[in-house]
Order: sequence, then C-alpha cells, then structure tokens
Amino acid sequence: MDSNAVIATLTPLVTGASFEVGASVDFATVYVSADRLLETCIVLRDAPSLRFNVLVEVTAADYFPRAPRFEVVYHLLSIPRKERLRLKVRLAGGDASLESVTSVWPAADFFEREVFDLFGVRFEGHPDLRRILTDYGFIGHPFRKDFPISGHVEMRYDPEQKRVVYQPVSIEPREVTPRVVREAHYAEEK
Repeated sequence: MDSNAVIATLTPLVTGASFEVGASVDFATVYVSADRLLETCIVLRDAPSLRFNVLVEVTAADYFPRAPRFEVVYHLLSIPRKERLRLKVRLAGGDASLESVTSVWPAADFFEREVFDLFGVRFEGHPDLRRILTDYGFIGHPFRKDFPISGHVEMRYDPEQKRVVYQPVSIEPREVTPRVVREAHYAEEK
C-alpha cells in the first residue's frame, strides 16, 4: 500500500484532517497535522483495510533553525497485511507538544518518554512523562540542535564527599571552526 492509498483510506474516516504524502524509498510515509494525530492513529489501528496494530517506534528529528522545527515520527506495522507505514507530525519549536498515543498503542509509553527526554517534545495525557535516559536534574534536551556540545553541567564522583557532585562546565577557549561560528550565530538569533 503506497502513501496515496493510505491517504485515500484515511480522508473519509478522519473528518477535517489534512494529510500529505512524504518522500520515501522504502515504505509509505504520510504527514498528519498535530491536532488530528490521535484520531488518525485510532483509524490506522481499527480500520479493516489498514489494521496497523503494532507501534514499532516513536522518534523525532530536530531541523533547527528551520520552521517547523521538529518532526515526530511513528513507525507502524500491520501484521495481518504485512505492511509498514511511517506517520509524521510537524511541530513548531516554541512549545512542542502532542497528544500521547499510549491509549492507542500502550507500547508508546517508553518511546514518548525518550522523545520527551532527548528532544523536549511534551506528550499531553501521557501516564508518566518523565526523563528516561538522562538524570532527573539534567538541564535541557541533548538531541536538540541548539544544545551545547559540552552540555551545561559536569557530573563526577567526589571521593572526599563520597557522592556525585555537579559543577558548571568550564571549557578552555578553542580554535574557531565554521561549526563554532554557526553555533554562535544561532545562539545570537535566540
């Protein structure tokens, strides 16, 4: 089933939604608006002609400084039909948030936590949205393109205090490269 066939099936079943074909070489890719994500996912799972009953993965991509900044990507599998689908949602960078799809596919729980932790995308209605890969005191979201390469704080074990201590990162000045110039330019635009 190609992207156009998926859209043709979804359009009458998801009222008011707009879909767009995404570029792909391996399997169908469809873009959906953020406000129709949950309804679209329910139809993708339940419609007899689709039956995408397995959520394989949820991930994201940061296209900073492009707008919209983020794309959240859902990889779906229809076991009965032996087909795959890539569902994408574009999000602005300011307050990036989506409805959680854990009510549709419970497997989304840890995937959404990972995307939240690493990219800062909030999933409204998630049963337990908290960090999963970084420390609870971690500042920022490390997979964002504007995250400093060195991070904000350094963790180390202090043998005298017999505990982990956090300290601000101090970096020695380094030779200016084109990447450093680009990062400085993006930081100024903020």
